Amino acid sequence: MKQIDQASLQAAVDAAAESMLVPGAVVLVCTPQGSYTVVSGTMQRGVQKPPATSTHFRIGSNTKTMTSALILLLAQEGRLKLSDPISAYVPDVPNGANITLEQLLKMRSGLYNYTNAPEFSATLDADPAKVWTPQEVLDIAFQHPPNFAPGAEYEYDNTNYALLGLVAEKVGGSPLGEQFKDRLYGPLGLDGTLLPAPEDNTIPDPGSHGYLYGGSAHAMIDAPYPADMQAAMRTGSLEPIDYTNQNPSYATAAGGAISTAENLATWIRSLVTGKVLNAGMQQQWLDSLQAEKPDGGELGQKYGYGITYQRLAPNASLYYHGGEMPGFNSFMGHDLDNNVTIVVWTNLTVDPASRPTANALLPTVLNQIYAGLALPTMPAPPPAPTPTS
Repeated sequence: MKQIDQASLQAAVDAAAESMLVPGAVVLVCTPQGSYTVVSGTMQRGVQKPPATSTHFRIGSNTKTMTSALILLLAQEGRLKLSDPISAYVPDVPNGANITLEQLLKMRSGLYNYTNAPEFSATLDADPAKVWTPQEVLDIAFQHPPNFAPGAEYEYDNTNYALLGLVAEKVGGSPLGEQFKDRLYGPLGLDGTLLPAPEDNTIPDPGSHGYLYGGSAHAMIDAPYPADMQAAMRTGSLEPIDYTNQNPSYATAAGGAISTAENLATWIRSLVTGKVLNAGMQQQWLDSLQAEKPDGGELGQKYGYGITYQRLAPNASLYYHGGEMPGFNSFMGHDLDNNVTIVVWTNLTVDPASRPTANALLPTVLNQIYAGLALPTMPAPPPAPTPTS
């Protein structure tokens, strides 16, 4: 790998962000040759407040890597088994006796994804400050029939991680946010990271505003923008909605955390390099990867215990996750082969072409890091609280 050209990286990110109408973006790349930071735009529309690597933002489904790690720590201690059925911990789950914790971790339960439900987006848009309980989102999921038999297929699904959060609280004996702080954030020095209390819809200072054109369905189910809306965005006659102070309690274990680019870089590097789990569980985490599509091929995307993997080239690959929710989009990844860590976040969920913005920025960043490599197209992180990917 050659040294990254800071000016070229800055120019490329600025141009891409402007073309996508992204108000603000941060890119942090850590390599053996040094660290590179790009900040672009502003934390708040209409005000010149450049973001920084210490700016707080909603990380969406990157939270899933934390929920997964907590479940694995509990398994490591013998307090639960990944082969346990979810029915042993949460009652009234459809097919609950036949769905294992491992299937939930790997997105193979077959349960309906509650963030796909039209009634969910309608409620969120009508009352963004609503305080949700895990049972309320599960009730939405369970009103819909399962999509397939447990273990039969892969489908990215926030219902899986809502259930895992309940398991962690029951087995760990304290609220999820406390366990994250005591077992993950504290030991790794992630002092800018938190899982807010259910009634807390604020972002700590310094915090970015977050924007989305149209309703929340454009984030939750990637509902495409019609041509007239896209044109209105480009001319400025349609302005995005400020989703900054939505209440993220609908996401919680699936996507409710807040962090910074600095902290996310530390987190994903620590998780991938074995600083969170013991050696045996770390190997099990690495071995958990399974092709999302049966015909995915060598370069196909794989999903394991709360982590995505893709080989970029014979000598480059990424363990990563994405985060998507109204107002924010983000990506974090670590390349074990080259000891490279990448974090990208933006304060616009999707661009006029309905692309998750951080993921759409990623090829620009990868081309600067891996100059000369023929890189495959990185799939978009699934929509979520992430609560999207």
